Formats: sequence, C-alpha cells, structure tokens
Amino acid sequence: MRARLLVVMLAISSAACGADWEFDRVVKTIEHQYGLRQTHIPLMGVANFFVKVVRPGGATGFKLAVFENLRSGERDQQELDRFMDDIGGGDLHRLLRVHSRRDGESAYIYLGNLGRTTRMLLVTFDRNEATVMQVNLDVDAMLRMLNDPGQSRQDYRRGAGSM
Repeated sequence: MRARLLVVMLAISSAACGADWEFDRVVKTIEHQYGLRQTHIPLMGVANFFVKVVRPGGATGFKLAVFENLRSGERDQQELDRFMDDIGGGDLHRLLRVHSRRDGESAYIYLGNLGRTTRMLLVTFDRNEATVMQVNLDVDAMLRMLNDPGQSRQDYRRGAGSM
C-alpha cells in the first residue's frame, strides 16, 4: 500500500514540476548564456495572487522573469532561434516568431495543448533586456475575450467594481 502511495505521489509531483520546465529552461539558459541573474520585482507574489483570484482575461496564474543590462549581438539571433525552436518540441507549440532588424528585437510566443486550461509562454529580447513570461489561461474565458473584446472589457469593469 505504501509503495503504491509513493508511486502516485511521485507521479503527481513530477507532472507538476514538468509542466513548467520550458519557462525554467529559458530562464536558466539566459542566466548561463549572458551571466545575469533575473531582476527582483517587489510584490510579484501579491500580483500573482491577485491574478489567481480575479482571473483577468482568463489568466489563472503567471511567472515572470526580467533580465536587465543584456548585451546581445547580431550573431546571437540565429543561436537564439535554434534554442527557442527546441522549446517547441514538448507540449508547447510555436505560435509566433518576430524579429525587428531595425531595433534588433525578437519576440516568441508558444501555446500549450488546448484543454480546459493551457499555458502561453512569451519571450522577448531587445538589445538591453529580456523578458520571459508564462501565463496559465482558462481557454473558454480567453476565447470569449478574443471573440468580443468590448464585452469582456465591460464584464471586467463590472466585476472589478463589485470587489
């Protein structure tokens, strides 16, 4: 009986840890590649709690890592593309990749498998900063918002006013 319980607990904990490996992998790679630590953002836990309670736009939680004083060159863009393409091998699929030749900025958006909820990973790089954000989304709320943004805005304002 104990062995079964142990196996179940290990399976649950590995599934919970494995769900965010893409976010953690991108953050660790940026830290290693550029020799930086992510910038501490005060009250981030409070903001995440607020998102979990209010659920704006269908968001049920998020993770955010910001890196400042990033020194990236033009040659890093191809390397960055190769690394970000590897992210799509798991249960995240690339939705968008954009490069600005003028500003040297790059943006990547990945979306998880659609179910009742999904994850969206957003990664942006510019010459001096990188931002990695993972958002957990309620798919139905997200689709309602995308179909009728004006109505979603009114619903949000009504809900925010009653708090």
